[in-house]
Amino acid sequence: MNMEKNKNIKEVLNLIPEKGFIKVSGMKPVVLKKEEKVALIRKGNELFNSGKYDLAKKIFLTTGYTDGLIRLGKYYYKNNQALEALRMFWLAPYKKGINQLLYKFVHIIGSWLSEDKQKDLERK
Repeated sequence: MNMEKNKNIKEVLNLIPEKGFIKVSGMKPVVLKKEEKVALIRKGNELFNSGKYDLAKKIFLTTGYTDGLIRLGKYYYKNNQALEALRMFWLAPYKKGINQLLYKFVHIIGSWLSEDKQKDLERK
């Protein structure tokens, strides 16, 4: 029973991408002139509003536009992409969004552990 559980854990761990779920290091805004940054942010907002989220994300990440990253995080969250939402909130940094997602993740993991414990008790 324990060996099977360890095998399942190893299988799950092998599914995790080598670089992890969220990469946040090394992502710093590019140094731009004020006019360039304003123009890019305006273009990013236009792209976001027209539903071109991937292009808007590139611009918001490049410029370090906090409000845009937060809006992207909320968009990803509403579309069941919690890890990408966490990544955007983390880069913003938007503590309210980070805390909400972490609370949700802890609750989910807790319920998984509770289910696992219940299954172990039922097997005995």
